[in-house]
Amino acid sequence: MTTPASPPLSPRGGSATPVLSLASEAYPLVKTGGLADVVGALPAALGEHGYLLTTLLPGYPALAPMIRGGREVHRWPDLIGAEARLVEASLGEHALLILDAPALFGRDGGPYGDTGGRDWDDNWRRFAALARAGAEIAGGVVPGYRFPLLHAHDWQAGLAPAYVRALDLPVKTVMTVHNIAFQGRFDLSLFPALGLPDWMASIHGVEYYGALGYLKAGLQAADAITTVSPTYAREIRDPTFGMGLEGLIATRAASVSGIVNGIDPAVWSPAADAALPARYTAATLDDRTVNRNAVETTFGLAPADGPIFTVISRLTWQKGMDVLVDLLDDLVASGGRLALLGSGDKSLEAAFLAAATRHPGRIGVRIGYDEALSHLLQGGADAILIPSRFEPCGLTQLYGLAYGCVPVVARTGGLADTVIDANEAALAAGVATGIVHDGVTPDALRHAIRRAIDLYARSDTWRRLQRNGMAADFSWRESGRRYASLYHDLMEPA
Repeated sequence: MTTPASPPLSPRGGSATPVLSLASEAYPLVKTGGLADVVGALPAALGEHGYLLTTLLPGYPALAPMIRGGREVHRWPDLIGAEARLVEASLGEHALLILDAPALFGRDGGPYGDTGGRDWDDNWRRFAALARAGAEIAGGVVPGYRFPLLHAHDWQAGLAPAYVRALDLPVKTVMTVHNIAFQGRFDLSLFPALGLPDWMASIHGVEYYGALGYLKAGLQAADAITTVSPTYAREIRDPTFGMGLEGLIATRAASVSGIVNGIDPAVWSPAADAALPARYTAATLDDRTVNRNAVETTFGLAPADGPIFTVISRLTWQKGMDVLVDLLDDLVASGGRLALLGSGDKSLEAAFLAAATRHPGRIGVRIGYDEALSHLLQGGADAILIPSRFEPCGLTQLYGLAYGCVPVVARTGGLADTVIDANEAALAAGVATGIVHDGVTPDALRHAIRRAIDLYARSDTWRRLQRNGMAADFSWRESGRRYASLYHDLMEPA
């Protein structure tokens, strides 16, 4: 960690445009899911297109060393009811601002809840404070800082565009929806504490079905809305996927676009991944055998001829895990094995552990999350199962493609946008990269698993699937260009 000698007031070389990125987490500092990976990757992705991103994060305990080594640049005696100060720091070449408010963020547990997994009762205040600070910083409350564009991520930053509008700040705003199911809904009686004008207590502001809606507020107020895949941008206009916000999304359709997430090749590259016992390329796929053996050893799987499937996921209904767990006897009977890494619903955790007990040597389960182990599974398993009912973008299928771990996915959201089904036409054209199934039903998923097992037995065909996936470019190059184009259009309209 280093501290800049001066705040990033003007872009490097005097030509880049400063942008404030506002989020509740960012890799590698704080991570609970894919949001952190995206926020952590955006500064580098946008830097080559002339935008200098500064990321504003809450001052969680994990950031304490950076807070101690940083430089205070502003104080709020009362920020939505809490004392707070702004600390300037950096992570490598990326500029950071940290909202140091111990009463809000200096507590044990996760970013959103306590050690028992219960949401903090004051999340409404914690993330209102983050959003208000972000709006004021972008608008120039800190001497020498000014950001003409604020990019807010998910409900935790959703009030920021509303504050920009309420304070009439000369700032353009982008609201990115990573998962519309998570909306930040709170009791409407809390509205007076937010410091917003009375008119915003209506449907035209933060009111949402008789409650406060933080994500809804951002979608209402932002100049532009993005989701993390083109298909998801279309899906959330439908009640099946819109989670009650489909009407608002439809009215703002002209401002909504989908940009597929990228992955960072500096972190996810089988040719250079330190977490793999054997590194490899598309030309040296035989070297994956060493990693495959390591997966067998780690998960207690007996050697066998059939494929090793992996699951690296939250164990939830959204991810289709309830359907998958009921098919595990069939998966094993068909010649497959499973190595699972994940946690979530306690009944699903118990069901997967029970399946491992029924099938020793065929199913191995690790409850929890381990970053290095997730890399090993991508680099050693043969196929990754992602039967999500909805998936805004998904990153694990992108990692699977990059690592030659063939994705078996449901046709939804970013999964549909990134995996090409191995139907006969796609196989004949040499473009297939995985197996895609329609619907998350026992029959559909069973058929997809059996298709994968049959294709695995055709070794030359399977190798083509692996190499096709590894040849695809899912870096941030194109996604960064599209974000840059959006920024440009907002700040310099035609």
